[in-house]
Amino acid sequence: MPSGILCSAPLPRRFFDRPSHEVAPDLLGRVLVHGPVAVRLTEVEAYGGPGEDPAAHTYRGRTARNAVMFGPPGHLYVYFTYGMHFCANLVCLPEEFGSAVLLRAGEVVARADLARWRRSGGGLGDGGPDGGGLAGGGLGAPRRKPIADRDLARGPARLAVALGLAREHNGLDAVWEGSPAGLPQFPDPTPAQDGGRLDHATGPAGHPDHAGRLTGFPKGTAAVLEGWPPEADAIRSGPRTGISTAKDTPWRFWIDDDPTVSPYRPHTPRRRSAAATSVGEVPRS
Repeated sequence: MPSGILCSAPLPRRFFDRPSHEVAPDLLGRVLVHGPVAVRLTEVEAYGGPGEDPAAHTYRGRTARNAVMFGPPGHLYVYFTYGMHFCANLVCLPEEFGSAVLLRAGEVVARADLARWRRSGGGLGDGGPDGGGLAGGGLGAPRRKPIADRDLARGPARLAVALGLAREHNGLDAVWEGSPAGLPQFPDPTPAQDGGRLDHATGPAGHPDHAGRLTGFPKGTAAVLEGWPPEADAIRSGPRTGISTAKDTPWRFWIDDDPTVSPYRPHTPRRRSAAATSVGEVPRS
């Protein structure tokens, strides 16, 4: 993984001002930064607009829940599903079109320690159980069995937790429009002196994850960086995961042989009538 992946320029809004099934494969290899954590996207799913895609939340039109999808492109649409998970999407097309790309999986390339702490039950904040964070004494011990690097953001709910995304981030602009001087700096990493408790020196696939030195974007902001897109022949597409309508539409895109891509699962009926695990499956309630 090139060390300059976190020094790449933010994507402009026009990148997202296209149909979602065109934006989706172009998002692979891009890096979504939210605060101090960064994830290189390895799997996404596109969802179309009102009356076009019966698997999309916007299929029946605008509601209070999906209103962000009808807003400007490049914003995050974050929704709650099954009463326990948040999932994050990037809005596409101009206002009023109601389209988005679900972020299904990725590789944590910065602050894997914080992502792991969040995924281990530590909460979505930037500090540890003692409230001090790294500077105040470390992130504290995880509450569950240690999570493998490949699984930190492997699946839409895991990705949202790793990035610290929740209900309050619904509508957050992921297009950085600040001054160039305001961009965060991502210097080459150096191993952290933490007694081996946290893996700051290397991330997934053994490459540096910048954990010890990354400052990240200002709190409350996000950005999608150019990152390191894969070669065209490394991109695969197929049916979307876990939906019962338009289930054969090949709008799931992923990087071939990447260990962070989540396993494909076809739809299986559930007794609960809550919202589904993707942008698809409009809730019946």
